[in-house]
Amino acid sequence: MSRFTSFLLILSLFAFAPLCFASKKNGGYLFPQFYDHSCPRALEIVKSVVAKAVAKEARIAASLLRLEFHDCFVQGCDASLLLDSSGTITSEKRSNPNRNSARGFEVLDEIKSALEKECPHTVSCADILALAARDSTVLSGGPNWEVPLGRRDSRGASLSGSNNNIPAPNNTFQTILTKFKRQGLDVVDLVALSGSHTIGNARCTSFRQRLYNQTGNGQPDYSLDQSYAAQLRGRCPRSGGDSNLFFLDFVSPTKFDNSYFKNILAYKGLLSSDQVLLTKDEASKELVKKYAENSQLFFEHFAKSMVKMGNISPLTGSRGEIRKNCRKVNS
Repeated sequence: MSRFTSFLLILSLFAFAPLCFASKKNGGYLFPQFYDHSCPRALEIVKSVVAKAVAKEARIAASLLRLEFHDCFVQGCDASLLLDSSGTITSEKRSNPNRNSARGFEVLDEIKSALEKECPHTVSCADILALAARDSTVLSGGPNWEVPLGRRDSRGASLSGSNNNIPAPNNTFQTILTKFKRQGLDVVDLVALSGSHTIGNARCTSFRQRLYNQTGNGQPDYSLDQSYAAQLRGRCPRSGGDSNLFFLDFVSPTKFDNSYFKNILAYKGLLSSDQVLLTKDEASKELVKKYAENSQLFFEHFAKSMVKMGNISPLTGSRGEIRKNCRKVNS
């Protein structure tokens, strides 16, 4: 009887393991202790390099966090974004969402170099991205979470995927939600992950249409506070100044908090994609209000959604490779 009971226990553990660690799309196994034996200092090394970079330039935290989003929404979390163009690869860095704005690649190079010295050919670039995003959040005052690990790196990139799958600042709410649902994410994930705009910057070209009646119907964008709009026009002219930078959260631009949602309630969300969370959908509107009132709830949901996003179609087992250099596939 006891032997049969043991058999059932083992069987149940196998049955529930995929629910605990598998990605939603292809059942790849990821777990936080993946490098405990093969590279025990991996997490410590990543955090050390990220901390040094953030201390030097606070903005880099938002840049590293953004790279994780832009990687995972294209082919899954496989570090395809980090590949430079080569004879066989057209880099995702050239896409509309990344060109002239994706940054932080040198920090990832430094992390990879340090890890290759510590434990050669062991830690994937995809896992480095996931860890750097978590550490950037924590170092900015945001929530902590255990990062499931064990991803491998892709041998290719998708420029078209980058152009088509990453939400754009001027997308409608429904288009943005559709792009999230395509990745197995829901409206809670959409609003929580949009909260990453509590840190970082956006270029003038990302929101100019809101300032100059370029909404498609010739009318002012009344979802933007008009005194705030006048202030923005001072450094974002009708033409020129495309790369002038503006804080996504003007209240606390380098602190990971819930000011972003309070700004949206005041109609001072910088991007159209920020403000539509309040104006175009009841479910997202209620979440904006809840997060503005309760920073702890926002932190909890953000951490869960980051883990969920990090589980989008990872390469595991024998699929993909462990790149020696994050910018190019192994020869």
